[in-house]
Amino acid sequence: MTLNQSIFEIFSEENTSGVAYKNKSLKRSIISYLDETGNSTITDLALAINISVPKTTSLINELITDGLVKDYGKVDSKGGRRASMYGLVAESAFFLGIDVKNYYINIGLLDFKKNLVTAEMHVPYILANTRESFDQLIKIIQNFIANLPKNNRNILSLCVNLSGRINSESGYSYSFFHFHEEPLSTTIEKTLGIRTFLENDSRAMAYGEFHNGIVHDEKNVLFVNLDYGIGLGIMLDGKIYRGKSGFGGEFGHIPVFSNEIICHCGKKGCLETEASGQALLRLFKEKIEQGSTSSLLRNNKMPEELRLSDIIQATRNEDVLCIELIAEIGEKIGRGISVLINIFNPELVILGGTLAETGDYIRLPIRSALNKYSLSLVNNDTQLRMSKLNESSGVIGGCLIARNKLLSVK
Repeated sequence: MTLNQSIFEIFSEENTSGVAYKNKSLKRSIISYLDETGNSTITDLALAINISVPKTTSLINELITDGLVKDYGKVDSKGGRRASMYGLVAESAFFLGIDVKNYYINIGLLDFKKNLVTAEMHVPYILANTRESFDQLIKIIQNFIANLPKNNRNILSLCVNLSGRINSESGYSYSFFHFHEEPLSTTIEKTLGIRTFLENDSRAMAYGEFHNGIVHDEKNVLFVNLDYGIGLGIMLDGKIYRGKSGFGGEFGHIPVFSNEIICHCGKKGCLETEASGQALLRLFKEKIEQGSTSSLLRNNKMPEELRLSDIIQATRNEDVLCIELIAEIGEKIGRGISVLINIFNPELVILGGTLAETGDYIRLPIRSALNKYSLSLVNNDTQLRMSKLNESSGVIGGCLIARNKLLSVK
């Protein structure tokens, strides 16, 4: 049996019975324990999994043969024979995270020991609910895999992050690529031949930041994804909160404003209508039409041609109009976040996404609004931090979700 076959047999959902089923389940338990604790002796493994030392030794030897575990050498001992330490083999399996944005895709590869091996950022792409856009997504994933070294192609699973309403348990997307009767995850899995999971982009970013980013000991964390829309990833007691149908976190669609602006969801007055990247672009165009000037117009770009990244860059270059509009947007976002703080009383709020790349230009207005609109006792409990992983948060989160969902299958 090849390494690839051995791994897929252990993590497959195919029905087995008797001794084969029990051994597969025990191997998964060993892998999960090594994943959580790092290297371990056979004695400690046997104790943790509650099986005999001879049985543990037999299973470890099989996992070594499978290429998933190896002997990392002897551990120091005060007396008697020194025991060997066993741990996972990083290069034995890999996981893909595909973070889909409005105008590009970030895609990365994680090894079995949670190291990001390689990533390709800002691959040009236009997200639309069309078959052409879906086909292009598949092509980008296939090209990424084809360009990997052969020893990095042993991919166990992948996760695709999309904005909008995603049911990660059923694998359905209700905002994009919903032109098949079967779950989108199933369609992608059949096309690529790799076990596939779906996740909302903001939740994946929150997950990546929680496990590999700016989070320290906090367990109750809100990740606010400031992009063309506004998303929310909720981590409660260290776990993703998705809601009953997977639609929890639609922060951008809280009806905050009394306006006649129709949101893309079809409602009026949503937070996104006045406090999002899309709103920022609209406000910029309105200001230009009213006679305001900006350095962005010197590049012979018409306002309708501008993208969010253009305004972000101009803000960093101290464009006065862009700075003023970012501050205006930030104050409104802060009002919205103050509602979340009053409801959740979180330990930490993380600002991430494209707009967060403006740094203090948006953080300070948000902080000021939090002080103004949230309850002081609740506000005092909450720290506000900028994302540490930035663009990588979604890729890392997607990889980790693909990995952890696969390992959690019983």
